Amino acid sequence: QVQLVASGGGLVQPRGSHRLSCSTSGFIFDNYAVKWFRQGPGKERELVASPPTYGDSVKGRFFVVRDAAVNTAFLQMNNLKPEDTAVYYCCVIISGIEYWSQGTQVTVSS
Repeated sequence: QVQLVASGGGLVQPRGSHRLSCSTSGFIFDNYAVKWFRQGPGKERELVASPPTYGDSVKGRFFVVRDAAVNTAFLQMNNLKPEDTAVYYCCVIISGIEYWSQGTQVTVSS
């Protein structure tokens, strides 16, 4: 069955870089875009990246990289800000059905 596992969250310094991973299985990775979402404390879930589109708050700082050899998508996050603190999720839509990973917490703080 379709599975997505997000990992790599942690504590990051402001202006630092960090990378999250979304390991997938159960579908043909090359055929589907992996999207990233996040939900900050007290905020609604928001779209981070649906390649080639990026949310306005992360545009130019965050990038999605794919490695088809290991069926994994990465969210490369640069110049991190405290407001990037959130639980991050990856998602794929197959035949109209959404499949989600569990969340991984990223905290940006000095």
